[in-house]
Amino acid sequence: MEIKQLRRDAAGILKAALKAADPTVAVEAALRKRSDLDKYDRIFVVGAGKAGGTMARAAEKVLGLRISGGVVNVKDGDTARTKRIELIPCGHPVPDERGAAGATRIAEVCADAGKNDLVLCLISGGASALMPAPAAGITLPEKQETTRLLLACGATIHELNAVRKHISTLKGGQLARLAAPARVVSLILSDVVGDDLDVIGSGPTAPDGATFVTALTVLDKFSLRDKVPASVRQRLEAGVGETPKAGDPLFRRVENRIVGSNQKSLEVAFTAAKEKGYRSLILASTIEGETRDVARLHAAIARQIRDHGQPLKAPACIISGGETTVTIRGDGKGGRNQEFALAAALDIAGLPNVLVLSAGTDGTDGPTDAAGAIADGNTISRSKVDARQALANNASYHFFEPLNDLIITGSTGTNVMDLHLVMVG
Repeated sequence: MEIKQLRRDAAGILKAALKAADPTVAVEAALRKRSDLDKYDRIFVVGAGKAGGTMARAAEKVLGLRISGGVVNVKDGDTARTKRIELIPCGHPVPDERGAAGATRIAEVCADAGKNDLVLCLISGGASALMPAPAAGITLPEKQETTRLLLACGATIHELNAVRKHISTLKGGQLARLAAPARVVSLILSDVVGDDLDVIGSGPTAPDGATFVTALTVLDKFSLRDKVPASVRQRLEAGVGETPKAGDPLFRRVENRIVGSNQKSLEVAFTAAKEKGYRSLILASTIEGETRDVARLHAAIARQIRDHGQPLKAPACIISGGETTVTIRGDGKGGRNQEFALAAALDIAGLPNVLVLSAGTDGTDGPTDAAGAIADGNTISRSKVDARQALANNASYHFFEPLNDLIITGSTGTNVMDLHLVMVG
């Protein structure tokens, strides 16, 4: 299998993986299986996330006129259209005033729900940033600054959310507390390694496993305690108003259900690769760590296959997923998936018929219009840009753009973290 065929097959495998993460199918199936929807006086729909519009549209298709109202915060560029659920476009990854206004509307809907009502909560990746409701005494710009500092330090999603939950009024189970005593059902599209309910979207309807102490530990890890706004530091140090924990009676009327995940997409990618004639292996759906280091590991696997036929003989396709992190060192344009492909390109340079693909399943990668990038053994030699300098400056977008090797999918309406392919022909 030559490189042109590898590229065609990689595109097909990615397409199959994205289709498997389609939230429309997942939400419709989850709702059609329920037999209790007619017993509620009213049904309200709330939520947030990169797949929010698609999920809301699917809920409307099943529930129709049964929906009494609702508000879902979505990312700018979401093209979904709904009739009974208000969709509010918001900023991501840095929260903005539109997100805060939408969060206020969501809180109002939840507070209006009564004991005989159902609050259907739709959560997908990005919900933390898209549903910003700062705690009393903290302004949105102060919360934005805290988020920016954590992202710049390469904090994981777990670390970022531990802090955000404790400077918010909806995250960390607090939305469920606000909706009580109504019945709460959350349909969740997981974008978190391990599918931890209290981390996905900062767990607005799940018991919170983090505490104020946890949040302070995160700040101290990155030496940020004295750099975050004073209001944030003071709230975390005071530790007043803890989020609800496991065992709280309010969760007896709360159901959290994961309807889509990275693992499911990897399994479909595995099948697609086998159907195309590749010996296939799912490495893991829990890949984390510094993007460059993880990329170099994947490149090393490609070399092992090429040189020794291990762990699979060629033609081979190694599939992995998860969410890596980038420590920002320069001022270039890019995202973790583009940086993954660039770092891998340096290590597979010169290898015949070897390809590495990395893409975000939501169709975006950092502050760019690309989902990721694709690299092969000829990428470095084809480029007129110094690859090492581009990597040092976090400028992966402008490295791949002239090569036409950016992966442009547009908004996919879903988000189940990232997909990585290592293919050897």
